[in-house]
Amino acid sequence: MKTRISAMLVLLVFFVSLGCKPQDPLPSWHDGNTKQAITDFVTKTTQKGAATYVPEKDRIAVFDNDGTLWSETPLYFQAFYIFDQIRIMAPQHPEWQNQEPFASVLRGDLESALAGGEKALIEMMMATHSGMSTDEFRASVSQWISSAKHPATGKLYTAMVFQPMLELMNYLRANGFTVYIVSGGGVDFMRAWTERVYGVAPPQVIGSRIATQFVMQGNTPVLMREPALEFVNDKGGKPVAIHHIIGQRPLMAFGNSDGDLAMLQWTSAGNGPRFAAIVHHTDNARESAYDRKSHVGKLDQALDLIEPNGWTRIDMKQDWKRVYPD
Repeated sequence: MKTRISAMLVLLVFFVSLGCKPQDPLPSWHDGNTKQAITDFVTKTTQKGAATYVPEKDRIAVFDNDGTLWSETPLYFQAFYIFDQIRIMAPQHPEWQNQEPFASVLRGDLESALAGGEKALIEMMMATHSGMSTDEFRASVSQWISSAKHPATGKLYTAMVFQPMLELMNYLRANGFTVYIVSGGGVDFMRAWTERVYGVAPPQVIGSRIATQFVMQGNTPVLMREPALEFVNDKGGKPVAIHHIIGQRPLMAFGNSDGDLAMLQWTSAGNGPRFAAIVHHTDNARESAYDRKSHVGKLDQALDLIEPNGWTRIDMKQDWKRVYPD
C-alpha cells in the first residue's frame, strides 16, 4: 500500500513539475547565441535591484518593417500596392496608356516601369497616394491588404510577416517594453494594418510622410494628402524622427539594411546597456538570401559594422525554426 502511495506521489510531483515548467517565449527561435543574447539582455534590464536595471519608461524598442518584420522581395510590398492602384485608377486616366512609367505597369512590365529609378517610383506614388483624404487612403490600403497576394508565394502579404519577430515583440511587451515601428515605408500605409498584424498601434508607427493639409469640404473638416513628399524616414532620417516623435533614445533597435544603420548607431551610442541587431537574410529556401548587392534591403556597410560594434546578427537560416506564421 505504501509503495503504491509513494509511486502516485512521484507521478504527481512529475506532472506538477511539467505544468510549472516556464514556457519558451521565443519558440520559433533555435536555442543558441542569438536567442541567448536577446533573453540575457531583457533579463538584465528588467531585473529590479540589478546594476543594469532600466525603468519601464525607458524600455523603448524600435523595429524597421520591410525586411525586418516581413519580407521585402522582389520589391517592397508598398510598391505592389502602387501598381495595383494604377490598374484600378487607369479608367479615370486614359493618358496613362501612353505615359511612362504608367504604361509599362498597365502592360505588366514592372521592370521597365522601375527603369526610371526613384523619380519614376515617386511619380507613381504621388499619383496613387495623393488627391484624397487620409480616411479615403486608409480605407483603400485596408481593403487592399485584406486580399492582395504576393505574386511569387501566393500568400497574403500579411501572412509573410516573420513569426520569430512577432514572438520577439510580444516577449518585449510582456517585459515592459514599448514597441515602435520605424520604417522607410509610408506611415499612413502602415498604420492601416500594423495594429491588427503586429499589435503596434498607429501612434507607435513612424514612417515617411507626404504633405497633408487641413481643408473644409463644405461643413466637413478633412485632411487632404498632397502630391509632395514631406519627410523620408530612411538612413539618417530615422534617428531624427525617433527624436522628434518618441523623444528619447531607444534601448533596443532591430533592422536589416544599411537604411537602418544610423538608427542602430544612435541607439548603441546611449549610456548604459544597449542592444542592436540586424536580421540577415540567408535562407533562400524558405525566404530569400541577399545582402551586399541587393536592390532592396541592401546590407553592406552595416554588415561590416556588426562585429566591431558588438551588435547581434540574426541569421535567418540558422536562428529561426520557421519563418512565417504557418
